[in-house]
Amino acid sequence: MSAPAPETTAPEETNAADFAAEWRSWHQHRLQELSAPHGFLAVTDLHWLTSDPTRYDGIPGQWWVTHDWLFVDLGTDERLLLNGKPVSGVQKLGSIAERDGFNLGHGETIIEVAKRGGKYILRPRHPQNPLLQDFNGVPAYTPDPRWRIAGAYRRFDQPRPTRVGAAVEGIEHVYEAPGEVVFELDGETHVLTAFNGHTEGTLNVLFTDETSGKTTYAANRSLVVAAPDVAGNVVLDFNRAVNLPCAFTDLATCPLPPAENRLAVAIEAGEKTPFERSSN
Repeated sequence: MSAPAPETTAPEETNAADFAAEWRSWHQHRLQELSAPHGFLAVTDLHWLTSDPTRYDGIPGQWWVTHDWLFVDLGTDERLLLNGKPVSGVQKLGSIAERDGFNLGHGETIIEVAKRGGKYILRPRHPQNPLLQDFNGVPAYTPDPRWRIAGAYRRFDQPRPTRVGAAVEGIEHVYEAPGEVVFELDGETHVLTAFNGHTEGTLNVLFTDETSGKTTYAANRSLVVAAPDVAGNVVLDFNRAVNLPCAFTDLATCPLPPAENRLAVAIEAGEKTPFERSSN
């Protein structure tokens, strides 16, 4: 049974020239973030830590996890930078919360230490990584006001733990879903489970649609939705739907959309399959 049509307030109209200019500014900022010297395109490897002390290529020390505590044993001539200060010897680096982490310095390399799917990882990032050096932007659909759609946010009585798959085998992610977003497109009502965004009050929607695996990346795309107004109105600007890191590299652990967020309609807006995957 389909959900009732949302009661929404239409987005404010913007003339086509201003709309395109705003999108170009947003897109340029997006490209600058992607091309940052230690951004995700700089990731050179992905290591999964175990309870056995292990060395990894290009990373000082032996690393292991015991009772959810992370340790590194740095040799006599080995150093890492922790909070800008050199450390050596055996270091108890602490317990990391899920989807949290911190960075260590090693010359030009930044070593991301994090927990994903309940497991500890090391992800070195180097500004000379070929994926970053060869980065040539992200293809995208021409911005079109048609894809800036009014919707309604429906908050759940209690946040719902939502288990989703991941771009790598062997792990899952669990997110708290505070509510869902309802919108109409071509006379059909669609409902998307929403997660909390990085900025307080915002929402994040992971989705696929009928373009996925054709003109857009097969596994997922992501859309940030600004905080609902007091009446629960939101705007979904699919022109700003973006690829997650797993669209660019296999060294990412990105979440997959929940099953209900697989739209049976073609969202011909936002970022397309990256050039790096176009031959796959």
